Amino acid sequence: MVTTELTLGEALKEFFGFDKFKGDQEDIIKSLMNGHDTFVIMPTGGGKSMCYQLPALLSEGTAIIVSPLIALMKNQVDSIRNHGADNAVAHVLNSSLTKGETVQVKEDIVAGKTKMLFVAPESLNKQENIDFFKKIKISFVAVDEAHCISEWGHDFRPEYRRIKEMVKHIDDDIPVMALTATATPKVQLDIQKNLGMTDAKVFKSSFNRPNLFYDVRPKVEVAKEIIRFIKQNEGKSGIIYCLSRKKVEEIAETLIVNGIKAKGYHAGMDASTRVANQDAFLMEDVDVIVATIAFGMGIDKPDVRFVIHHDMPKSLEGYYQETGRGGRDGGEGKCVAFYSYKDIEKLEKFMTGKPIAEQEIGRLLLMETVSFAETSICRRKHLLHYFGEFHNEDNCDNCDNCVNPKEKIEGQQIVELVLKTIVEIGQKHKIKHVVNVIAGHESNEVKSYKHNFIDVFGKGKDHEDKVWESAIRQALVAGLLSKDIENYGTLQLSEMGQEFLKSPKPFMVTKDHDYSDVEGDNDIIVAGKSGGAASDEQLFKLLIDERRRISQEIDKPPFVIFQETSLQDMATQYPITMEEMKNIVGVGAGKATKFGQSFIELIADYVEENEIERPQDMVVKSIVNKSGSKVYFIQSIDRKMPLPDIAKAKGLSMSDLLTELEAIVDSGTKLSIDYYINDEMDEDLQDEVYEYFSEAETDAIQDAMDELGEDEYSEDNIRLMRMKYISEVGN
Repeated sequence: MVTTELTLGEALKEFFGFDKFKGDQEDIIKSLMNGHDTFVIMPTGGGKSMCYQLPALLSEGTAIIVSPLIALMKNQVDSIRNHGADNAVAHVLNSSLTKGETVQVKEDIVAGKTKMLFVAPESLNKQENIDFFKKIKISFVAVDEAHCISEWGHDFRPEYRRIKEMVKHIDDDIPVMALTATATPKVQLDIQKNLGMTDAKVFKSSFNRPNLFYDVRPKVEVAKEIIRFIKQNEGKSGIIYCLSRKKVEEIAETLIVNGIKAKGYHAGMDASTRVANQDAFLMEDVDVIVATIAFGMGIDKPDVRFVIHHDMPKSLEGYYQETGRGGRDGGEGKCVAFYSYKDIEKLEKFMTGKPIAEQEIGRLLLMETVSFAETSICRRKHLLHYFGEFHNEDNCDNCDNCVNPKEKIEGQQIVELVLKTIVEIGQKHKIKHVVNVIAGHESNEVKSYKHNFIDVFGKGKDHEDKVWESAIRQALVAGLLSKDIENYGTLQLSEMGQEFLKSPKPFMVTKDHDYSDVEGDNDIIVAGKSGGAASDEQLFKLLIDERRRISQEIDKPPFVIFQETSLQDMATQYPITMEEMKNIVGVGAGKATKFGQSFIELIADYVEENEIERPQDMVVKSIVNKSGSKVYFIQSIDRKMPLPDIAKAKGLSMSDLLTELEAIVDSGTKLSIDYYINDEMDEDLQDEVYEYFSEAETDAIQDAMDELGEDEYSEDNIRLMRMKYISEVGN
């Protein structure tokens, strides 16, 4: 199978520049190269891709790597080529290729140039591809993101369940490697059964990522909290995950308008935009990417310093995989998730209409997420237990529950009652039913099993339900109980639990977090930017004086510099950087650059002298999404399109269109509307209005109408001339 005389260590150095392997990498590679089916369970950042890339380079023929996402394949191929490999060494074969590109890929494979071929399971399923693969030498098949095989996993892909069948069609003797970063014991078994590799050599690394800090917060004023967090971690790379495309766009726009360099990423964007935004993040042109889970699989960025979940994911596997993209270099990685049970209820509603078995699995996975969010014990311990790993430290000192522990109470009798109840109802019911029996709730299920007549019914009604839920979760983590996943999470006593019943011991219990009063959707806190009074009257007066000084210096009216509403917003927001100034109402990039510097310096001095606590980091500015319309207006005017036609195209009245255009001009953008004004007004009348505004103290339209006379000029004409004047003089 091996075609090179290099040792593995020498090959590692030559191809990838590393001096030594990480963890089990060397043993995994040897297993595969000796022809064994090999199962690799390794957390994100552990070096899974090396486990198939190096043996592929050293082996005769082409390795087929099955991967779920086109973006993931592209990143893998780019990464291999970045190590100096010839472009033909790694290829993709998927729906993104043209016919000509597909032909070239196959020619390179036949010529023996291609060592790695990344394919989607759908491509592997095509008969023409199967027929082609039968004709070539295949070194092995690697199934990346293998958890996609399992219905019990967080990212089930039906096409993955046919991989073994397709491999058999090609050559039943090909070694198979399965790789995943997230798999519970149930999912691990499911993967092995489905791929026909129950005798595979299994390499399981610890799921513990000691450098990651886990933090779950109530979902209140999320946008404000996120902006505060990012500004406290300024200049660091981070990912924000949202469940919906709409929320991705909303949060990305909110970050941008608050002076944070951010981009969005979701499957609804065209491919070129997604690639450009992803590359901007990788090249650090932006600090933050706001994305759905379509982003991040295979992203080779080791220094992501924070991962924020705007919404809790559908499963703990999803949460673990997404947080795993933080701190892959072993450095700082803060993982913040915002939790409200209302979000869980929304996700449950999305399952309606799916097959009953699928709904049951989905709800079970959701309830595990709820358990993690609401638990008050060490989050690392809880998470590792979920993946079948025991963590013997009660305090990791690197999660919110360990840093700020809740009070513990002696819970020996509480746990004893839990175990007795589970035994008495036959060890075949889920958490909710057990709690209903203990607390004395006559639910339909309790009555149907006649559990309202047994001895333990209602024995725990003196405690809240959350106490019993917490005790059950902690008994699970302590190993007194186990869950029968095959039966959708029914509770059973372990040997340790049976021993505890025979000989009870002290057991400390902490009460879970209570998020029941948390509201889920009050995300956007709008900064004060109406035409009302300024928050800081003293600063407002100083800004008025500064505007007057500049106006006299350049011999232009004050309103040409900044509108009064802009000064009011400055006296509320206290902008002290150029980026912050650009976000002030009516101040675009042009005006900020032209007139903003002296105002910024004045405000910065004022803030320092008066020890002002700025609201800038506390108030989230939200804007109505008119950017698309703004671009349309500017482009239409550049094409000299008649203004009534522009208004009609956007369903606006002429007056409303002028209001939109005034906002564009007032924020510093120059609009050339001479072509329209010249058709509407005589040159002499234009000169008269222009001269009026050049000498006026105010740009108020009514004042102009009073001075110039309503008989001679329409309000629209004066508004047009005011825009022309500010565009030419102020912008």
